Amino acid sequence: MSLPLNALTLPLRGHQLIEASAGTGKTWTIAALYLRLVLGLGSPQDQPLHPRQILVLTFTRAATRELVDRIRSRLVQAHDVFAGRVGPESADSFLQALLLAVPEGPPRVQALWRLEQAAAAMDDAAVLTIDAWVQRLLSEHLLEPGHQGLEHVLESDESLKAAAVRDYWRQQVYPLDDHAMAAVADVAPDAQGLAQLLDASFG
Repeated sequence: MSLPLNALTLPLRGHQLIEASAGTGKTWTIAALYLRLVLGLGSPQDQPLHPRQILVLTFTRAATRELVDRIRSRLVQAHDVFAGRVGPESADSFLQALLLAVPEGPPRVQALWRLEQAAAAMDDAAVLTIDAWVQRLLSEHLLEPGHQGLEHVLESDESLKAAAVRDYWRQQVYPLDDHAMAAVADVAPDAQGLAQLLDASFG
C-alpha cells in the first residue's frame, strides 16, 4: 500500500521504495533523511553516522554536486537552529521537530558537534554517481586475495555495441544464401550499416 512520505517518521532500517516525480522535493527529502542519520534519529541501532558512512547514489556528476551543496546547507541550517542562532519559531517544521527530538543538555551539545563535523566533512562525503561508486569499490578492494587488478569503467558502451553487431553479422548474416543476403543488403550493406540502423531506431 502506498503512503505519503513523511521525512520525520520514514523508517531508516530495511528497504524503502520511494516514488516521486520531478519537482516533488526529492533533494529536500534526501537532505532531511541525511540529517536524521547524522543525528542518529532512526538510523540503524540509533547510532549517529558520519558522512563517510552514508552512501548517496545518483546518476550524473552535476546531481552529485547539487546534492552535496544542498545537504551541507541543510546541516548548517540545523546547526544554527541547535546553536540558538535561529529561533525554533523561525525554522521550518522539520527542523523544529528535530530540535524537539533531542533533549537539552549533553544530548543537544553532542548533536551540535555532530552537525558541525558533518558539514565540515561533506567534501569527502560518499555522494557519488553509480559508476564512481563501483570504481571506488574496485580501488578499495584491489589488493584482496583473488583480485586480478583494477577494472576499467567504461565511459561509453559504443565499442561494446559495435563488437556485438559485428559478432551478430558474422554469426547470422554470413551463413545466409545469396537470395537472403541480397535481402539483408537492401536494409544494411554491412555490419557498420546495421549498427547505424540500430542507432537510428533505438537512439
